[in-house]
Amino acid sequence: MFIKFDDLDKNARVWIYQSSRAFSNNEVEIIKGKTTNFIENWLRHGDHLKASFCIKYNQFVILAVDENFNEVSGCSIDASVNLIKSLEKDFSVDLTNKLNISFKDNSNINVVSMADFQKYAKQQKITANTIVFNNMVTSKGEFENNWEVTADKSWHKRFLVH
Repeated sequence: MFIKFDDLDKNARVWIYQSSRAFSNNEVEIIKGKTTNFIENWLRHGDHLKASFCIKYNQFVILAVDENFNEVSGCSIDASVNLIKSLEKDFSVDLTNKLNISFKDNSNINVVSMADFQKYAKQQKITANTIVFNNMVTSKGEFENNWEVTADKSWHKRFLVH
């Protein structure tokens, strides 16, 4: 059951998938259609899930489920991962590599390997004030408040030069 992202409870569970590149506006429209269709039919052992998604910066796909309505199961999570894998194939992007790290450089979003992120931090090209994307957040409330933060307020801080 698809609902507007803004209407989900702050405790809704989220999964963040960052693309290795920005999607074109046309690609975003295709992703919106496929993801809306998926969510309208997303089930947990035959029961509907109250869910939504949003796309940020044409580069991040955020899925969310209100587990107060129905909890997700392993099978329903697998189904969502299959959706993401199909988007990877359709658009020749990487959405599931957890070793990629994203950060802002002015208004540009950069996606780099963890090794490169560490190197940039040592070179102080990335500092405590660099905006990073904490894709480890697990709830809508955390997403809204702790996803796009300065590196010193995220797990990224362990790579910073002190």
